[in-house]
Amino acid sequence: MAYNIVYKKSIHRDLKKLSKPEAKRILDLIEKDLIKQPESNPVLKGQFAGLRNYRVGDYRVIYALLGLDILILRIGNRKDVYKSEI
Repeated sequence: MAYNIVYKKSIHRDLKKLSKPEAKRILDLIEKDLIKQPESNPVLKGQFAGLRNYRVGDYRVIYALLGLDILILRIGNRKDVYKSEI
């Protein structure tokens, strides 16, 4: 299946908090690995119920599957990414 990756506007703000090499590495992995099998990552619970997360070292990518689109909602360090609402 061919998925399209769509980024929420606030992702730009999330990436500015990271170093440039780290941001590039995360985006490259999203484009390369996440697009292959996005349904294989775990579904979240609680306030993020129905969303999924993708692990990249100490960083998490929170996304939603909408048909053939992968909507990237948030990228951040694992200790902070779940603290505020999306």
